[in-house]
Amino acid sequence: MRAVVTVTGTDRRGVVAQVSGFLFEKGVNIEDVTQTLFGGQFAMMMMVDLSESKEEFAVLAENLTQLGVNIGMNIRIQHADIFDAMHNI
Repeated sequence: MRAVVTVTGTDRRGVVAQVSGFLFEKGVNIEDVTQTLFGGQFAMMMMVDLSESKEEFAVLAENLTQLGVNIGMNIRIQHADIFDAMHNI
């Protein structure tokens, strides 16, 4: 299963490392990533493959949200098909 992870918030050092390290630990493969900075704000989108992960999607989503709280960012994950449907009107 593929999903999209979004990370947004005020830029700070180590965000990419913390999020990608977390995903690695959960067995999630990052297939594609884009990031940008604008006006001190950080935004990153990752296309990920969950097929090797042993973590249930709902638990992974909850843990990513908590990671975001811990590092001062907003982190969300959505199934890729839902993300595509929302952005292809």
